Amino acid sequence: MVTTVGNETTFDKLVTDLIYLERDAIAAYDSSIERLSDTALSDQVAQFRQDHMQHLDVLTEMAAEAGAEAPTEGDAKQMLTTGKIAMADLMGDGAILKAMKTNEDDTVMAYERASQHENALPKSKAFFEKALADETRHREWMDRMSQQV
Repeated sequence: MVTTVGNETTFDKLVTDLIYLERDAIAAYDSSIERLSDTALSDQVAQFRQDHMQHLDVLTEMAAEAGAEAPTEGDAKQMLTTGKIAMADLMGDGAILKAMKTNEDDTVMAYERASQHENALPKSKAFFEKALADETRHREWMDRMSQQV
């Protein structure tokens, strides 16, 4: 699935959509952690989940400062992100990690766009760049490990 997050015309809508994206990602991480049979893989995925939790905390603060909505749950896309993981579970750990990699493709794209958003303040752009680096690292690991297991 290709995300449109990062194309918003206003900063408050951007932050709200990033919160939805992070909540959906966390749900996918939870599903993956439950389904991975290799504990070393699930432990690493759990560490990446913590990055998403940190991103969510920062975005929630940003939302409060910007007067933006801070959703407390994911949106309809959560069924797609977790559904991919459930389907991949039928084919094992490598398939789960490949499914997670496709989810990370969306978060990378969203944070790339957010870091260049014309209405983002320097402080928020710095956070978006850090989150982008985290998401890129997650995606690279998912891709590499999916080919090794």
